Amino acid sequence: MGLQYKKIHACPNDCILYRKEFETLHKCPCCGLSRYKLKDGGGSSDEDVYEKGGPAKVLWYLPIIPRFKRLFANATDAMNLTWHADNRNCDGMLRHPADSPQWKIIDGLFPDFGSEARNLRLGLASDGMNLFGNLSTNHSSWPVLLSIYNLPPWLYMKRKYVILCMLIADPRQPGNDIDVYLSPLIEDLRILWEEGVDVFDGYRQQSFKLRAMIFCTINDFLAYGNLSGYSVKGHHACPICQQQTSYLRLKHGKKIVYTKHQKFLKPNCPYRRLKKLLMDVKSMKFHRYP
Repeated sequence: MGLQYKKIHACPNDCILYRKEFETLHKCPCCGLSRYKLKDGGGSSDEDVYEKGGPAKVLWYLPIIPRFKRLFANATDAMNLTWHADNRNCDGMLRHPADSPQWKIIDGLFPDFGSEARNLRLGLASDGMNLFGNLSTNHSSWPVLLSIYNLPPWLYMKRKYVILCMLIADPRQPGNDIDVYLSPLIEDLRILWEEGVDVFDGYRQQSFKLRAMIFCTINDFLAYGNLSGYSVKGHHACPICQQQTSYLRLKHGKKIVYTKHQKFLKPNCPYRRLKKLLMDVKSMKFHRYP
């Protein structure tokens, strides 16, 4: 079908990807580790390892631009990709991401992007998973998925339209170095955002300039820290409150507890006035809501 994938070697310490200026190297220029696995015993020469040894770490990347072109080439899919502009019920209810304030703010900030209904708004999801289904195995693989929010709500979470664009296969999770592995995806997204690509619309039988953007990310709190670069541990772990985060350190448990969550309730909520009932700071006793 013409939908190819790229097998990119990576440094075992997540320093670099062996592509572009590093494509011909056999050792990492940052940490000096070999690009390839050493044979048992470690007695083989470097040339033999380079010739026959497998890569120490591999990133599987499936380019997204050819897949978007294939989606628009299908008349039915091309029609569904503009459902949010042609068939959505605009009655003030929140039924689709296009009804959200975020969608409307983006349309206002980037009118050239928002004026073309076929421009894609993507949701990026990533998290570690154990491919072997065994909790005692410490192997962690990180798939990176894209959801297309132009589609109707009964389609954009279907398996057919969730795009696997990247798989980081390694016993260790990439952690904060995940940005090294995301670089091929980011380059394609920059092309789609800044320049656009020529795509044929099979439903309207015309070509147009397709652009795309990351509309949101879907992840747990720890993966959020890895993707955004924000520290989700310590005294100021809340990305909303930041320096104003209210916290306590437990005297015996040596854990950090985040407090005063009642400030996120509605202004007229009666629980906002029950500070002493919700938490007794002196005795360090935490109570449930009545």
